[in-house]
Amino acid sequence: MPDIYKITVVTVIACMLLTSCKSLQRLAARDTSASKNTATTNKKERNIEFIDGIAIDRDKAPVPKNTTTTGKVTKVIYAPPTDVVLTNFNIENASALQLKYAIMLDASVEKLTDTLLLVNIDHWYGTRYCMGGATENCIDCSAFTQILMRDVFGTDIPRTARAQYDNSDRIGMENLQEGDLVFFQTMGNDISHVGIYITNNKFVHAATSGGVMVSDLNDTYWRPRFKGAGRVLKAVSLQ
Repeated sequence: MPDIYKITVVTVIACMLLTSCKSLQRLAARDTSASKNTATTNKKERNIEFIDGIAIDRDKAPVPKNTTTTGKVTKVIYAPPTDVVLTNFNIENASALQLKYAIMLDASVEKLTDTLLLVNIDHWYGTRYCMGGATENCIDCSAFTQILMRDVFGTDIPRTARAQYDNSDRIGMENLQEGDLVFFQTMGNDISHVGIYITNNKFVHAATSGGVMVSDLNDTYWRPRFKGAGRVLKAVSLQ
């Protein structure tokens, strides 16, 4: 091959190589630029914030209930349920016995301030019933009220339900107070049952079924048999 042709071929190949290198450089530069733009765009779209070294994606993170948003920082507000918030009285002064009977009577602890009454009720609670009984082995309704009126309220009352009815002042249900007597007609045509009112329509008594227990005046059994309430105004001699 003549020398001139060799020179021409070499020149052509060199031009092709230079052209290819420049094209590759332009492609590489374009790819690098595109990568930078994509990274910037993704960063803007994600809106990532760093708080104390923790990344929070606000576009995806759920917002909790009871929250307020100030600027770009979301703060969680904690509010305890109202049904578990206790008053200072409950926390500082309530005894286990008060809490127990507050639940049993469905009443607020603040109403159960007569600790001596609660102690005596708890002492007798569950004692079985027996007609004529007046001991911790078994007791009837009027003996139970007689003992509680003596030990808690310092008042002597007669032994039978009828005599206790006759020796107490009549009061309406709307005026019932702790320590009042509640009377029932459970058999025959006379007063045959008695208990002591506590609070919230609840009374404690010695029942033929269940022994010493707490019942509700609005109970379907007791409500139609209720015959009145009485308040002992003065002590009556047991003699």
